[in-house]
Amino acid sequence: MDESLKRYDSLKEALTDIYGKDVGVCQKSPVSGGDINRAYLLRACDGGVLFLKENTADNLNFFIKEAEGLEAIRKTKAISVPVVKACGRDGFDSFLLMEFIMQGSRNKDFYEEFGRDLAAMHAADTEEYTGSGSFGFVSDNYIGAGYQVNTPEEKWIDFFRLKRLLPQIKRAEKWFNDTESKALDRLLEKAGDILVEPEKPALLHGDLWSGNYMTGPDGRAWLIDPAVYVGHPEADIAMTELFGGFPKAFYGGYFEAAGKMPGYEDRRDLYNLYHLLNHLNLFGATYHRAVMSVVYRYTG
Repeated sequence: MDESLKRYDSLKEALTDIYGKDVGVCQKSPVSGGDINRAYLLRACDGGVLFLKENTADNLNFFIKEAEGLEAIRKTKAISVPVVKACGRDGFDSFLLMEFIMQGSRNKDFYEEFGRDLAAMHAADTEEYTGSGSFGFVSDNYIGAGYQVNTPEEKWIDFFRLKRLLPQIKRAEKWFNDTESKALDRLLEKAGDILVEPEKPALLHGDLWSGNYMTGPDGRAWLIDPAVYVGHPEADIAMTELFGGFPKAFYGGYFEAAGKMPGYEDRRDLYNLYHLLNHLNLFGATYHRAVMSVVYRYTG
């Protein structure tokens, strides 16, 4: 989607293009926090600082899609994201170069501002991202390390059932016995009775948990590691509640700005079933019980 993002055949070539001259790397320090990629603070010999992610060369597409997602969020002008500088291959590795975000002190109303900023992002126009439908994205991408199907659909309920739940259920078939598989089939049939269409489509971060935002130099929340698509804004809010929830001020700021559709709490677990299924597919049996607990909640 981001045609302006140039792809390079070496990290040295990318750095030369960024700085306009041949600049060596004086420091490459590991940065903790991620479990998919290797991450580093990269300090150029002229003093410039960048954030570097590395993976195997055949995972370049993962970085391309991350860059597309960050650019989509940036274009809403609602909430900050790191600026992507370059991506490409370097020998046996692929890489993504971004500005290094110097973390600041949180503003007094950090979480309330975060909620309002996310609401503004959800209110942004989405027409350029979905092509022939109203929900989805111009290309498939990734949810964590899992492949995410974004083929557009005109209706949110159809999109969530066919492009979110169904692909994950198919990938996870080996974990389910016959009784469980039948319950999953019933849930897919009932999804239209549980979910509702949004007032308008929204650009979603897609993987909004506590590890995917940070405090920027302006004291406000910055988003990282997106799995973007256009969907129901409730899906983003539900994800924030999956692993313990954000502080109450976040929800106060968000719902004051965006409003709250009746019955959200009854739909929340179904939205998060997508993420639980993805975790089952990525990490195995530990998530089986959580998946089936949600399934039986809706199917009896």
